[in-house]
Amino acid sequence: MKKIVVTGVSGFLGSRMVEFLKEKYEVLAPTHKEMDITEEESVKQYFKKHKPDIVIHCAAISDVGTCEKEKELSWKVNVVGSENIVKIAKMFSAKCICCSSDQVYCGSKEVEVNKEESILNLTNVYGTEKACAEKSCMQIDSTSVHLRLAWMYDANDTKRNDFIKQLRNCIKESKPLYLSPNDKRGITDVWEVVQNIEKTFELDGGIYHFGSPNTKSTYELARDIFKKLGYDTSLICKMDHTNQRNLTMSQEKINQFGIYFSSTEEGILRCLS
Repeated sequence: MKKIVVTGVSGFLGSRMVEFLKEKYEVLAPTHKEMDITEEESVKQYFKKHKPDIVIHCAAISDVGTCEKEKELSWKVNVVGSENIVKIAKMFSAKCICCSSDQVYCGSKEVEVNKEESILNLTNVYGTEKACAEKSCMQIDSTSVHLRLAWMYDANDTKRNDFIKQLRNCIKESKPLYLSPNDKRGITDVWEVVQNIEKTFELDGGIYHFGSPNTKSTYELARDIFKKLGYDTSLICKMDHTNQRNLTMSQEKINQFGIYFSSTEEGILRCLS
């Protein structure tokens, strides 16, 4: 039985990763006290003791606002922490799967869907840190895998203020929901990410888009979903004076390895119906 370390186990993705994988693998879920990713020696001692075969690195400070306010801390976690994980994983011959983000495209100049090789125009701290982590980690270990994840939701999680909750509140309360006609991004069911993770264990090192495809703005997406489900489309309203943003990601590369995701619209329709 392969031994897998999952970091960030108290977080949204890491906790679900552990829940899914523990039925098939020996899953290690270190707390911050057991392994501080920002301290290389702490990571080394944990790996020395447990000798994992695979590491799924989910730990991060992913709140964009927090990263802007606490740049030193977020750099230490998002960049230095990732470098430590990859460096020590390589030392112990463990395959390393790192979670990156679509926020690297926050300043994208692309008109079409972004591809892994698209030139990045980094505009926020979190996206910059994730891009820097990808680059430095690939230099440390070219076999490491970096998954650019989209915005995620869990249909059964009622606490998070995600896109699903916004749509459900709009339906339940019959109150207008204002969305941008200029903001395009994939939105992914977290369980599709989790269920596809095993297929990444054999991937060659590199950067991969890992989430639901979408080419519609959040405004267009919500209106089309409401129309198909028979809800009042007039509740979906356009935000005024919104900046153009394209966080969309092509799935062409990951599809070549037999990894597929439902489109954003398909996933949300399934969830709401």
